[in-house]
Amino acid sequence: MGFSTLSCSQFVDELSSKKPVPGGGAASALAGAVGTALGNMVGSLTVGKKKYAAVEEEMYDLKAKCDFLQKELLALTEKDAVVFQPLAQAYQLPSGTEEEKKKKAETMEVCLRNASQVPLKIMEKCCMALDLMKEFAARGSKMAVSDAGAGAALCRAGLQGAALNVYINTRPMRDRACAEQYNRRADEMLQKYVPLADSIVSQVEKELKAQ
Repeated sequence: MGFSTLSCSQFVDELSSKKPVPGGGAASALAGAVGTALGNMVGSLTVGKKKYAAVEEEMYDLKAKCDFLQKELLALTEKDAVVFQPLAQAYQLPSGTEEEKKKKAETMEVCLRNASQVPLKIMEKCCMALDLMKEFAARGSKMAVSDAGAGAALCRAGLQGAALNVYINTRPMRDRACAEQYNRRADEMLQKYVPLADSIVSQVEKELKAQ
């Protein structure tokens, strides 16, 4: 659908329309990609500096991981739209007869499962990115520490936004065992990584306000 290749203004315009896609999942993936890129920038501003020679090899490794995650998250902006479009269409299926109700329910179940899996992947990538933000904030150039904090905040937004997209899709699922499995996975990531993100941002704020 090309959402990841739109200009910023075009993406925002598309997002603000009444079209079903892109939506919160795609926006969350983009937030994660932008946050990851900010961490990557910290690495770029750290390598090649004599003051940070001791961590240069580590920075290159972190940057390579960011390169991968940025691409993965941008791809997930597209994937989220791909899987949500059929769900939006399934909601419009007729349900006047018992046969139509059965077909709609079966179609909805497949679409809801697919639409839940992508935001879970977005969450996973945002968690991986937050692990990297922690290292950039701790070891990267102090001239760019605010960018590491901003990156963590954006990755946290992507994580939490994607979680909401999991929950809205699992809520109507008839297979409650599957729904609860997805919910538990989302819960686990939130419980571990929201506090991590908060701690990174708090530490950066503390550094920036220190006299």
